Amino acid sequence: MAHLPVGKPTLALLKKLLAKLPQRDPRVVVGPKIGEDAAVLDLGDRYLVVTVDPITFATDEIGWYAVHVNANDLAVRGARPLWFTMVLLLPEGRATESLVEGIFAQVEEACSGIGATVIGGHTEVTADLGRPILIGGMLGEVAKDGLVTTSGARVGDVVILTKGIAVEGTAIMAREKEEALKRLGCDEDLLERARGFLHRPGISVLKEALKGVETVKVHAMHDPTEGGLSSGLYELAEASGVGLRIFRERIPILPESLKFCEALDLDPLGTIASGALLLTAPPEDAERLLERYRQEGILAVAIGEVVGQEKGITLVAMGEERPFPRFDRDEIARLFEASS
Repeated sequence: MAHLPVGKPTLALLKKLLAKLPQRDPRVVVGPKIGEDAAVLDLGDRYLVVTVDPITFATDEIGWYAVHVNANDLAVRGARPLWFTMVLLLPEGRATESLVEGIFAQVEEACSGIGATVIGGHTEVTADLGRPILIGGMLGEVAKDGLVTTSGARVGDVVILTKGIAVEGTAIMAREKEEALKRLGCDEDLLERARGFLHRPGISVLKEALKGVETVKVHAMHDPTEGGLSSGLYELAEASGVGLRIFRERIPILPESLKFCEALDLDPLGTIASGALLLTAPPEDAERLLERYRQEGILAVAIGEVVGQEKGITLVAMGEERPFPRFDRDEIARLFEASS
């Protein structure tokens, strides 16, 4: 039997696996489904929202990554992240007290910035591990009338994207593939700007997600991560039972992201995209929300529309409409597989 490649399994395999998981507790409002970023549990007067996510590609500032990637999954539910747990695995022969202290400091700084508290976890030195691995879990609360899911998109909605695509991927490339990028003509100024993408424009979508639900009735939100914008769109469409029509020229790609993807022969549409927020809202609400984002200094663009499921997911480029490209795994995974 063939081995699976580096990165997430395909959506088809995940769908098959998730279909075999029975839900025994009626308090599970949202369980494991394609495209749904976090579980939702009914606590009576409110919902508890729970997620878990690992940091595997990055080694630099993994504590910061872990907190914000997990917080994003709660933000797209309309929930505030409150409690963080983590499992930190350190490579044998390379783990030091200063390494552990540094990662813990990153976690605490990130949690402090969003108002969350570390409530537990596990730390160990692990044999046969090539790099530190941090698996985070985040819990938070949302009022019952404030819950947003990935599955709520409706035909006629406008699709909005914030910040731009491949933000996290750009930071990872600058931090993990610096020498390769220098050989390919990327100078130090470009690399320095891209390293800073972790913080500016940043991989957190907490602010724009919460501003969104404060401003209008958002129908659906999703956090495109591994697999990039492409996987995010396919997951949103799968969860909602809709099609999507996306305009290529409207998709914001920051120049540093474009330069790195061209240099390393990656497609930005399939490159890990934490930092971008996908949401859908009715046209009249979408205009109000875009104006609110402009006032807040948040880049946001209407990149397409929700259409009937029978129309599929298409990309309109240079006046030509075709199926939106699909990626069996994140483009970043190819870089790490090549160097493993």
